[in-house]
Amino acid sequence: MLQPLKPPKTLLRYTGKALVDYGMIQAGDRLLLGVSGGKDSLSLLHILQHFQRHAPIDFELAALTVDPLVEGFNPAVLKPYMAELGVRYFFREQAILENAKQHMDGDSFCAYCSRMKRGIMYSTARQEGYNVLVLAQHLDDLAESFLMSAFHTGRLKTMKANYRIDAGDLRVIRPLVYVRERQLASFAAQAALPVVPDSCPLCFSAPTQRMAMKQLLAQQEKNHPQLFKSLLQAMRPLMKGELEVPIRKAESGETT
Repeated sequence: MLQPLKPPKTLLRYTGKALVDYGMIQAGDRLLLGVSGGKDSLSLLHILQHFQRHAPIDFELAALTVDPLVEGFNPAVLKPYMAELGVRYFFREQAILENAKQHMDGDSFCAYCSRMKRGIMYSTARQEGYNVLVLAQHLDDLAESFLMSAFHTGRLKTMKANYRIDAGDLRVIRPLVYVRERQLASFAAQAALPVVPDSCPLCFSAPTQRMAMKQLLAQQEKNHPQLFKSLLQAMRPLMKGELEVPIRKAESGETT
């Protein structure tokens, strides 16, 4: 059995603040964390384990990996690690690439893969009795999504911090919404977490819109060190879903 890791205080502070600000975890919740094998989700696993040991409320925590059966990507190496951590672990295999070749219509592989994985996560949570799906997107991810939506669709939109899915039976939370990617990379390296290389090799094989936004933000942050603080302030209503209804009304010609 591996000894528990204690994440840096900065990670715990930012994650803890997000958990409180958005009421992400309630007593008795059963959390299912999506673990891709990347630095973000593995770091979040240890952060949540720390809160599970020290938080004043009781909650359960399990992890799930969806293997898309893509050549060059082998998340099965996580199985012994999860066993050593004592984490209840679900491993699902789905030939997403082969399915995409047959069923994908006018969409990117990344978008198709994301939807397929999310469906598997929902079904596993329901089958195993978990009521909260945990995802590891961080502040950089939200900022990139915000710019992609504004640039390419003309909409103000980003990922929500805590919401209930349309079916009503599951909540989705993102505890890392205040955390920077570089903080997670630093922790993963220092703790020697077993990061699976290239957690999406097809996406890494060619430039993407998200990578373009990542590069743009990095360039702008050099000149504006407070950039992400400002972006977070701008995105807060979107993270809560407060602007969705006005946007829909505006698009339909209604007034608010």
